[in-house]
Amino acid sequence: MSGTRMGRVGATILLLFVVAAVFAPILAPHDPALRTTQPFAAPSFAHPLGANDVGQDILSELIFASRLSLTVGFVTACLATILGAAVGIVGGYLRGPVDTVLMRGVDVILSLPFLPLMIVLAAFLGQNTTNLILVIGLLIWARPARLIRSQVLSVRESGHVQAARAMGATHGYVMVRHVLPRVTPLVAAQFVRTANVSIMLEASLAFLGLSDPFQKSWGAILFYANARSAFLTDAWLWWVLPPGLCIAAVVVSFAFLGYALEERVDPRLRSTLPTSEPSSGSGTPMPVREDALR
Repeated sequence: MSGTRMGRVGATILLLFVVAAVFAPILAPHDPALRTTQPFAAPSFAHPLGANDVGQDILSELIFASRLSLTVGFVTACLATILGAAVGIVGGYLRGPVDTVLMRGVDVILSLPFLPLMIVLAAFLGQNTTNLILVIGLLIWARPARLIRSQVLSVRESGHVQAARAMGATHGYVMVRHVLPRVTPLVAAQFVRTANVSIMLEASLAFLGLSDPFQKSWGAILFYANARSAFLTDAWLWWVLPPGLCIAAVVVSFAFLGYALEERVDPRLRSTLPTSEPSSGSGTPMPVREDALR
């Protein structure tokens, strides 16, 4: 499957979840906070995914939970990408002591034990959505910063950047007007990958009981299913499996989008070249694979 086709598939899957989150009050068959049937009720026509231990409709929970999961993913990705892009562009363009200080900060973040630190910070700051976004965002910005800086190092040596500097343009003007547009495709790709990671981390923290207990997310559904012994009964089929599949589907959609964007940023990822060579004895051009030229 080509990168463009993978991107379309990923965008379609993600769009379906976004639509479900936006129109949750219309699409959900029941109020997820109300008891509408018997506890641990099996799937039925009125409750396609059954009910949890207090009789709440699980399908309605899933639809409303997509709001928090996707919100945390997108907002955290914005925070991490903006911070990473700012550090990468400023450090890569200015170089010198500024770059040294910023990159040492990146090295410190990358060298820290990520998961234990995230768990400790989430538990220390408190169980609410804002703290969850800050914890995840402040711990995943370093890798995008390093990748963006590596491209800025080559962009700053290009002819139009050098010409702008020679004409007396300020550093801020050059970074915004000339450097940022050149690295925007890479920034977009990093945003998609960061959103992917953010959704998985939010589900992980929620599963450990470190999310807001008054907000529903896919990870929180898994936490309550595990805490209330869903695995000991057949309820895991409709209480554990659906939120797990939702998380997997969104992660796959972001992965497809990220690959499609990275293919545009780095042409070396393309499996075939746009040009072709005619084969001997035939007027039909034969495609030339990139790996054959290496």
